[in-house]
Amino acid sequence: MSMHRLSGCPSCAEPLEEGDRFCGVCGYALSAPPAPPDRTPTLPDPDPGGGFVPGPAAGESPAWAGAAAASGHPGRGADAARPAEAGAYATTAAPGFGSAVGVPAPGWEGTPVPPGSAVASGTAPASPADTPWGAVPYGSADDADHGRPRGAAPEEAHGAAPQENPHDAPLAAGAPGADAPYGRAPSPDPQEDPHEDPHAWAPQGSGGGRTCVACRSGYVDTDGYCEHCGHAQPRERDHVEEELCSVAAVSDRGLRHHRNEDSFAVAATAMPDGSAATVAIVCDGVSSASRPDDASAAAAGAASEALLDALPRGAHPAEAMHEAILAAGAAVSALAPQPPGAQNAPACTLVGAVVSSGVLTIGWVGDSRAYWVPDDRAAAPRRLTEDDSWAAQMVAAGLMGEAEAYADVRAHAITGWLGADAYDLDPHTASFRPDHPGVVVVCTDGLWNYAESAVDMARILPPDAAERPLHCAQVLVGHALDGGGHDNITVAVVPFTAAPPEPGAEPGTAGVAEAGAEAGTASRTEPPHPLA
Repeated sequence: MSMHRLSGCPSCAEPLEEGDRFCGVCGYALSAPPAPPDRTPTLPDPDPGGGFVPGPAAGESPAWAGAAAASGHPGRGADAARPAEAGAYATTAAPGFGSAVGVPAPGWEGTPVPPGSAVASGTAPASPADTPWGAVPYGSADDADHGRPRGAAPEEAHGAAPQENPHDAPLAAGAPGADAPYGRAPSPDPQEDPHEDPHAWAPQGSGGGRTCVACRSGYVDTDGYCEHCGHAQPRERDHVEEELCSVAAVSDRGLRHHRNEDSFAVAATAMPDGSAATVAIVCDGVSSASRPDDASAAAAGAASEALLDALPRGAHPAEAMHEAILAAGAAVSALAPQPPGAQNAPACTLVGAVVSSGVLTIGWVGDSRAYWVPDDRAAAPRRLTEDDSWAAQMVAAGLMGEAEAYADVRAHAITGWLGADAYDLDPHTASFRPDHPGVVVVCTDGLWNYAESAVDMARILPPDAAERPLHCAQVLVGHALDGGGHDNITVAVVPFTAAPPEPGAEPGTAGVAEAGAEAGTASRTEPPHPLA
């Protein structure tokens, strides 16, 4: 067997047998000589004729080399700047690899060099051995990177002052953008910087309202979405905080709802005797009804306005609270669509607190709650409200235990609310006279779902809640968000300072629940009990 026999067809790789002269698949002549290598230049040929100018033979010097040597500067003799003839190709060897200039390296004979380059113009690039440290050889890639293209004039590469880039010049002191930490500051005026994109900074869109918080380059349309990127914008009610000298409240959309359907109102006024009165109202819109956010806002505003009108005139806080809840119910009923029954009427719950003259008055409808947490955490905290809900009714009727009732899927179905379709609006009010300082926490179920019992609420309440009510409200909202934020979260924190005990009063009594009963405003009478 011949050692030089082909094992496969050079054309299609079909296996061959000994003695084959042609490929049985493609017909390739196995005895044909191999095709010559393709010497087509990779660069376009400027001369259609394809003429080549061979370089000097090995050992010979080109005609212009003598003039360069006579001048003492390679490439700067009389003929150094003589360009190559049109359509001709020069050859060169890589400097520093032992081949003379003009002698082609093996396998690279006739490699075309484009006109205008350093080789075609007769200027040989400096070898690495002759290049001083820090110097950039002429024609290197760094020239193009610094604004000087390859093949620039030799005088620029050998000491002539280069042309400055006006955009690389340092800014004069006092010029716009001179103090910018990362260079020239962008200018919104195209006349000041002609290279600045006049549309790069201007918000996009037809409107002239708020700028999108997502892309910061578009205007927010009236529907609350960016005209440029389409992102929904945060609503003003997504997170609201308010603090007065004696009360603070925070409301947050939560993590699951697309809007905040809670609302609150906090205020302070003066009683006829000059003592201060603090008001806190918290409302929770019913999500299954229409316009729940409008319902909660209308109820909170109407109740607060009614209390601020009645208390300075000397109305009893329990009576004023009762009338305020009725006013809130009327405000929500006014939002009902016409004709009645066209859709679910707006509805909400309400809980409110009034602190005045050492008396704490609570009023509510629905399942929003109020808690009492004493400053002395050794004393027991208390929940001051009873829910208008299915679970509370089951527990009150003795049909189910509290744990079992609140574990039922129907636990949070409310049986009392404000709205046009409320069966019989019967506000609850109760009054207390604590004999020690503490805070009142007024909140929606978005908070108490994560701290249901009074003990749990006291556990998450900061110890300095009375001195920093806003911080306390922020901590409580953060607790609900950390727990999952499944609902809107609203909480108001009202510090309470105990009044000096009356002469002859028995210590530890807190019974002014009868004040509501005398006024005829309490749906249930709270027996006297200490808030200890």
